[in-house]
Amino acid sequence: MPRRTPALMFQGTSSNAGKSVLTAALCRILLQDGFKVAPFKAQNMSLNSFVTRDGREMGRAQVVQAQAARLDPDVRMNPILLKPSSDVGSQVIVMGRPVGNMSVTEYVAYKPRAFAAATAAYDELAAECDVMVLEGAGSPAEVNLKAHDIVNMAMARHAGAHVLLVGDIDRGGVFASFVGTMEILDPAERDLVAGYVVNRFRGQKSLLDDALTYMLRKTGKPVLGVIDNLADLGLPEEDSVSFKAGLYEQPKPAGDHVTIALVDLPHISNFTDLEPFLAEPDAHLMMLRKPADLAGQRVDAVILPGSKNVMSDFAWLVQSGLAARILELAADASIEIIGICGGFQMLGTSIRDPHRIESESGATLAGLGLLPIDTVLEPDKTLTRQTGTHRASGLTVHGYEIHHGQSRTEEARPCITLADTSAAGHATADGRIWGSYLHGLFDADPFRRWFIDQLRERRGLAPVGRILAPYDLEVAFDRLADTVRRQLDLAAIHRLLSL
Repeated sequence: MPRRTPALMFQGTSSNAGKSVLTAALCRILLQDGFKVAPFKAQNMSLNSFVTRDGREMGRAQVVQAQAARLDPDVRMNPILLKPSSDVGSQVIVMGRPVGNMSVTEYVAYKPRAFAAATAAYDELAAECDVMVLEGAGSPAEVNLKAHDIVNMAMARHAGAHVLLVGDIDRGGVFASFVGTMEILDPAERDLVAGYVVNRFRGQKSLLDDALTYMLRKTGKPVLGVIDNLADLGLPEEDSVSFKAGLYEQPKPAGDHVTIALVDLPHISNFTDLEPFLAEPDAHLMMLRKPADLAGQRVDAVILPGSKNVMSDFAWLVQSGLAARILELAADASIEIIGICGGFQMLGTSIRDPHRIESESGATLAGLGLLPIDTVLEPDKTLTRQTGTHRASGLTVHGYEIHHGQSRTEEARPCITLADTSAAGHATADGRIWGSYLHGLFDADPFRRWFIDQLRERRGLAPVGRILAPYDLEVAFDRLADTVRRQLDLAAIHRLLSL
C-alpha cells in the first residue's frame, strides 16, 4: 500500500465554530515549519466563491486556506460546493462545474457520486503533499445527517485523519457541547477524535483549568488548545453567517470620511468584495436593509452586491421600498451608484429568466433602469479570471466573473476594458452610475484609493492621494499563525502526524 499522507482534521460542535480560520492558521504554521501542506474540505455550502486559473469555481474559505499555504487555489481542495438558491435547494458544483440545481432530497440521492468525486480529489491532492489539513462542516453529531455524511467522519476515515473538535466558548456551553458530541458519535468515530480546541476565549485562562481536567477524565481526550477571541483578523469571511450577524457593522471613523452603503440582499454573494474597505481609515461601510436605515444618514455611494438569486432579491428590493429609495439617491449628483455582478444586472432595464435558472415561472422583471442593459440568464455559467483597465481612472483592476447572466447594450460605454478590448461593465455618460461583473475589483489598492478619493472630492474633502491601508493577507496570515502557534499544543499535533 502507498504511504498515506499524514492528515489532521478540524471538526466543530456547530457551524461557525472557527474551523476555517484554524485550518488556515495550521496551514501557515506547517508551511513555516518547512512542510508542503494543503487544505481540504469535501463539501462546502457557501455563496462566497472564487474562480481558479483554469476557470473552475470553489469556495472562498479554501481559497484563503490555499493562500495561507502559499498554494494556487485548486478545486481539488473543495471538490463539492453547494450554493443555496432557496431554503430547500442549492446549485451543486462538482470539481468546479455546476451539475444542476437540486432539492435536499435530490442531493441526498446524489451524495454517493459526490463522495466518490471528493475522495478521488483528496487522494490526488494528498499524494502531492507532506501533510493535509482538513475541515469538516457543521457538526459530526447532527444525527439527521450522519447516515449520509460525506464531509465529517466519513472523510476523516477515508483520509486516516486525526480529528480535533472545535467549540466556540463565546457562545456558552462549550464543554457540554464537547461531551454531547462525543456521546452521539459511534465508538469508531470517537476513536478518530484526538482532542479538543476551545476557540474564541476571552479572559483568564487559568479559570479553565478544572474544566480541562474534567474533559480528560470524562472523555479520555485532552484539550489541545485554548485560542483567544481573535478580532479584526483582516481575512475574508467564509460565508454569510458572520456577515448577517453584523461583522461589517463598525463605528464611524472619527475624522473626515466617506460613507458607502452596502445593500444587504437576502441571497447576497461574495460580500467579501467590500471587505477591503473595512481597514480604510476614511471610509465607513454601512449596511442598508430598509429605507429607514438611510434616515438622517448622508451616503456618498450605494453598492448593490452579487446575488445567488437575482430574480428573488430584486423582487425583495422592490417590496422593501429600497428600489424606490435607490432611484431617489441616483438623482442626486453627489452620490455614486455601483452594481457588482447581480447588482449590475439589477441596475439595468430588464432581467429575463427564460430557462428558469432562478425562477419557476421563467419570469421577466423590469430592472432599476439606471443603465441601458438587458440581461438574460443563460444555462451556461461564465467562470473566468480577468484583468482590465478602469476607464475613468486609467488604473489596472483584476477580478473574476461568476454568473449565468449575459448582459447586452446598444450604448457602448464600458467602465472597464479587458485585455482583449472587450467590456467588463457599463457606465453612464458622467460615470457616476456604473456596474461590472468583476468580483474583487476593490482588492487593488490604487483603484480602491482612487475610488475613495473621488468620493471625498465630491463631498468637498481633499483627496488623500496615497494608499493608507494595503490589502495584504500575508501580514494577516503571519499574525494569525503567531497567535495560534502559542496557544495550540503543536508538539502533540506533530506527534499525531508523525512529523
